[in-house]
Amino acid sequence: MLVASIFVIFPFCMLFAAVSDMVSMTIANRVSVILIATFAVIAPLTGMDWATYGWHFAAGGVVLAVTFAIFAIGGMGGGDAKLLTATAIWMGFSMTLLQYLVLGAMLGGLLTIAILVFRATPMSTYSANSALLRHFADHKAGIPYGVALGLAGLMMYPQTDLVKWALAHIAAG
Repeated sequence: MLVASIFVIFPFCMLFAAVSDMVSMTIANRVSVILIATFAVIAPLTGMDWATYGWHFAAGGVVLAVTFAIFAIGGMGGGDAKLLTATAIWMGFSMTLLQYLVLGAMLGGLLTIAILVFRATPMSTYSANSALLRHFADHKAGIPYGVALGLAGLMMYPQTDLVKWALAHIAAG
């Protein structure tokens, strides 16, 4: 059950956040709460030592401080800041976190360019009533950055401590 929860909860939350942001331009608080609470419960059960456990939460604290400042000056949405914080807790202070942040920024930049190009085409007029594409087509809407953060999270997740533990646990039989 522990291994299954490691393979299901984080990916589901990342997908939910991406689709939710695409459809409604919001990322529900419950996504971040589920991610943080699940990590808090699961990590000690995997045998993670308390120092490493603490460093994972410290990574979340640092990311929260930075993203809150960016949110306060209007540079990002609150849901994005909370999702980044919760994801940072799963990644911990590691190269995986740095790679996630860089990949998220790159995917976010590509998403922004794609949306701006899309908004300049006649297709944006025709897709304005589509539930999935209406925010992509709306010239007044922002960029659903949760899409980029969700994809980056899914791409980096296999490198996290919990997934490595789960794979080793499966291999040990």
